[in-house]
Amino acid sequence: MEASIDTFAIEQYFTTWSWGDFAGLGLVLHIVLMIVMTLRIVSVQRNIGVSIAWVAVLYTLPVFGFIAYILLGEPMIGRRYRERVDQASLLMNDMARREHLVFDQGQELLPPNYRGVSQIGTRWTGFGVFPDHNMQLLTEPSAIFNSLIDDINAAQRTVFMEFYIVYPKGQVLELIEALAAAARRGVECHLLADSVGSFSFFNSSAHRTLERAGVFVHQSLPVGLFKTLFKRSDLRNHRKIVVIDEYIGYIGSFNLVDPRFFKQNKNVGQWIDVAIRATSQQAISIATAMAKVVVTDIGAENNENLDALNQRVNNYTRKLYVMDPTINDLNSRVKVLGDHIDYHEQPDIGSTSIVIPKKPIVKGVLAQLIPSAPQVTAHVIYNTLVTVIHRANKRIRITTPYFVPDEALSGALTIAAKRGVEVTLIVPEKVDSFLVQHASQAYYQELLEAGVNIALFTGGLLHTKTVVVDDDYCLFGTVNIDMRSFYLNMEVSLAIYTPEMVAQVADCQEVYLQSCRYVSLEAWQQRHGAARLFDNVVRLFSPLL
Repeated sequence: MEASIDTFAIEQYFTTWSWGDFAGLGLVLHIVLMIVMTLRIVSVQRNIGVSIAWVAVLYTLPVFGFIAYILLGEPMIGRRYRERVDQASLLMNDMARREHLVFDQGQELLPPNYRGVSQIGTRWTGFGVFPDHNMQLLTEPSAIFNSLIDDINAAQRTVFMEFYIVYPKGQVLELIEALAAAARRGVECHLLADSVGSFSFFNSSAHRTLERAGVFVHQSLPVGLFKTLFKRSDLRNHRKIVVIDEYIGYIGSFNLVDPRFFKQNKNVGQWIDVAIRATSQQAISIATAMAKVVVTDIGAENNENLDALNQRVNNYTRKLYVMDPTINDLNSRVKVLGDHIDYHEQPDIGSTSIVIPKKPIVKGVLAQLIPSAPQVTAHVIYNTLVTVIHRANKRIRITTPYFVPDEALSGALTIAAKRGVEVTLIVPEKVDSFLVQHASQAYYQELLEAGVNIALFTGGLLHTKTVVVDDDYCLFGTVNIDMRSFYLNMEVSLAIYTPEMVAQVADCQEVYLQSCRYVSLEAWQQRHGAARLFDNVVRLFSPLL
């Protein structure tokens, strides 16, 4: 009876309310919600630019801003995923200790001016500097594919592959067939591909071909409506790594795509990428570090993979890391002419407007692998990049398809130029993102005023991601100069400390510059005011792109 009376009283109370009363209550709730969300953004976001951008979205588009921040505002990779990452890392580290495999070594091999830079990576990733590598820069799509296919065809034990995009057309189909053939002859083959970036692959016959052949195909960071409530769906695995028999490693900007078939409707030209092939007879090398990254990523995807990793580690012995010198000999992999690898391949006629001569193998290369992931390695690649820019003395040359820095990184580049360092930024004239294009242009004015050279590449979508500093340091890998790469995506870079190998990357950049037009400060200042205003408005949201 009391409950009925209470219910009746409540109903009577609200029936006396007017629409104005409800509107007033809604306004109060809206104000409270906005204050709470603003405090949340300010307290959680450490980057001032990101905070300002989210507050701007929240107050400009309240309903959209609220929903967007709940779904995309914070780099939540998922509690269970993070727990599996920690468990997989622990398993790999325990195995390394058992087998006396030391990954955090080599600091004493560096010149003093780079030891602090290297320590940033070692502290957050556990990977130190590894010596005595044979490396070669591959600059043509056909050379990259032919080299990969040759190594897969010669694989004897394992093939680990991790890519953001697998697009099964053109030469990619040849590689898929080689991978399937390797699995059929008993080689353990794993392919980890990003769920979003490789959406078309997971719905293709190529995917089914690999699984029928015995290849273990894994989806990285799968998305779904229910999953969105617990983790951000736009946090992607942007890594590109191949490890064959645990001593041959590939890294670079390339995805498993044939540029003759990929995104031809975007009107930006063919994509231009590079890769480095690295081998070593050392027990611990860049390739073994890469293998550790890929195996950990696979183990973190689900409980079944984690259990399989646990069993693998328990049965693992160091003998897999002891290579047969006759197998490791590069002459057994490909035909060698002098110091050049001959893949029987001519430059891709009509694919791009540039031709980069084949590069020789560089021996004795000193390098460090730097993987990054949200909520796992902090902002290790960003911190490394800002540090090397500030310590540059002569030259900084950056190649990136997407240039959307924050204030600290933009400031580091302008300060370097003002203190006499030759700073050159090489970016595509056209990119496949309208907003990124305009956000990038908003930074040109201050960079040009400081003396930074901005070179617009006209030969296609230059997808290469390289940073060369003072001719003796290079960052090479998957990282764009934007906040998504630095803060949100799973990425990987290779820090190279050997001048001869750095020179190959610098020579590649020099060839790119021959197909560029430079932006002059005078011409840029003469642009229409509306164009400058639009760029600056888009720049406000650049931390979210």
